[in-house]
Amino acid sequence: MKKIAILAGDGIGPEVIEQAMRVLNALRRFDFEYNAEEALVGGAAYAVHGHPLPEVTLALAREADAILLGAVGEWKYDGLERALRPEQAILGLRQELGLFANLRPAVLYPELAAASPLKPEVVAGMDLLIVRELTGDVYFGKPRGMRVAPDGTFAGQREGYDTMRYAEGEIRRIAHIAFQAARGRQRKLCNVDKANVLETCQFWREVMNDVARDYPDVELSHMYVDNAAMQLVRAPASFDVVVTGNLFGDILSDEAAVLTGSIGMLASASLNGTGGGLFEPGHGSAPDIAGKNIANPLAAILSVAMMLRHSLERSDLASLVEAAVCRVLKDGLRTADIHAPGTQLVGTVEMGDAVVAALVAA
Repeated sequence: MKKIAILAGDGIGPEVIEQAMRVLNALRRFDFEYNAEEALVGGAAYAVHGHPLPEVTLALAREADAILLGAVGEWKYDGLERALRPEQAILGLRQELGLFANLRPAVLYPELAAASPLKPEVVAGMDLLIVRELTGDVYFGKPRGMRVAPDGTFAGQREGYDTMRYAEGEIRRIAHIAFQAARGRQRKLCNVDKANVLETCQFWREVMNDVARDYPDVELSHMYVDNAAMQLVRAPASFDVVVTGNLFGDILSDEAAVLTGSIGMLASASLNGTGGGLFEPGHGSAPDIAGKNIANPLAAILSVAMMLRHSLERSDLASLVEAAVCRVLKDGLRTADIHAPGTQLVGTVEMGDAVVAALVAA
């Protein structure tokens, strides 16, 4: 029986995870059994254990087949030293569990075209997948820190520095994930880098071209990150699968997210090389709306679908969950972030009710 670690986290995390868990429970009628165990993470963990990723939580995450995470982050902890801030729990989980591949689908549901900041005719047909390398780049590269500048125009002054670096093996493994994903879609892969400026990106592109020889059926193209940011706004439907490094992927995935109408619709998966993964909505903890029953739970529910597909070996149930979300959107139900004239405004719980009802009727 599969084991799922439930890390609800902070802010709206517990609210959206509650609805995601209701969807998981509704799937038991389809011969699906699992064990779920909860643990604290982020600010909630710091308040009890004095650390955002205590050993008890990390131990559960290591033994689970999949992790469902709500969100982390609390403004009241912003003054803590970096290592103790809630957000460090995410970096810790990625590093400790080897979660090197982040999959961020960005799909425009036709019913939400009016919610996108782009004109409907520009964003129509948008259905892309961003594959982001998650455990390298400047986020983890060393050396890093603060020092007195040893040279340059401002020698002798204080400076901060980070290191962008990628080993060949790191690039190859994310490249294979991206090419395989493209094979299951439209067989188009766009590599995004800054090879005209950065040595790291020149090497990244060299390795991507080499791996491409193993996938002659996939069309590989290259694009500089500044151009990619522009093209995402100009012609988002022209992309199929995008692969990029940690820093660029962080920025581009959030840009793609808002084009869909709301970041409250964006699911994500962070995978290791053995089938394990962490699944979470793309939004943050949004403490300003926590406890008000207005958060959109659909990203968390769609993250359940990704968990079923990528770690729990139940793609059939993933499709049912995705179809249920489509059903409630077609029925005109909307949380505040995607509400528009002519649609029915509902709260977090009511949206969860509707998805569960659609599943039961399936």
